[in-house]
Amino acid sequence: MKIIFAGTPEFAATALKGLIESEHEVCLVLTQPDRASGRGMKLTPSAVKTLALAHDIPVATPVTLSLKKGGEEAQKAQDLIAAQKADLLVVAAYGLILPQSVLDMPAGIGPDHAIKAVNLHASLLPRWRGAAPVTRAIEAGDPQTGVTLMKMEAGLDTGPMIDTVYTDIEDTDTTTTLTERLASLGTELLLKDLQTPDALTFTPQPEDGANYAEKVMKSEAHIDWESSSGLICRRIRAFNPFPTSTSVIHDTTIKFWEAESVKLETDDAAPGSIVSIDDGIVIAAGIGAIRATMLQKPGKGRMNWRQFLQSFPLKVGETFK
Repeated sequence: MKIIFAGTPEFAATALKGLIESEHEVCLVLTQPDRASGRGMKLTPSAVKTLALAHDIPVATPVTLSLKKGGEEAQKAQDLIAAQKADLLVVAAYGLILPQSVLDMPAGIGPDHAIKAVNLHASLLPRWRGAAPVTRAIEAGDPQTGVTLMKMEAGLDTGPMIDTVYTDIEDTDTTTTLTERLASLGTELLLKDLQTPDALTFTPQPEDGANYAEKVMKSEAHIDWESSSGLICRRIRAFNPFPTSTSVIHDTTIKFWEAESVKLETDDAAPGSIVSIDDGIVIAAGIGAIRATMLQKPGKGRMNWRQFLQSFPLKVGETFK
């Protein structure tokens, strides 16, 4: 099968690697343009671009595929896609809107060649549509999530569903660990279904239970100590690695990487106040408390709570703001 692949981050690179190692031919890769990153703000290619170039696969990085917005550049990209005469377009966390004209370009697979473009989406649709389904699932306390293989249409993650795979969300899962697991599960799902294209069917998504997974913003990083300890801990896990939960003490911004929810014998401690440093750094919340076990101060790497206290002494009664 001749495939065009569109994706950008590591989640997508895992799927691309699976396709490269399969019997299918990846004839073209679409990914987002290089972005400035790191302390030096050096232009860095996406994980998908790096992998594609390592396997000598042609790569296109249009800013947009919309002819109205992108003009001549978008037209060149669309012409390149059409020239491939591919059987299927596979999309995974691409990050750009694909016009219907592009979705209709492949020859198609399945009965009546009705499936021309598919998307691997890291949620059990329609639970979390949008940009940050893994983060929002952890933050919301969902007990389970998964990957949906869907037939693409112009709407945002609204297309008919072809297949799904499930996984439990563990109490220790972060966006990093859960995304890695979903990437592997999603790749297995994609390769399995592509082995029997004529047997693929799809069913419309229900609108009931649909939520939009908003893009994660840096402004969400600051810990609201008035919240429940459960929500604070879920956000610490959800915002690992980005934007990383933070709080300020001694005029210093501290990053929180790992924490668990604990109960307090009394509820008289003010939210944000340190109630114990004997077994982790225990900090009161609006309801309950958290035990912080992995933290980071400016200019240093992550430290367990004992190492952190040695380099940044704290006392019971002091308060995070």
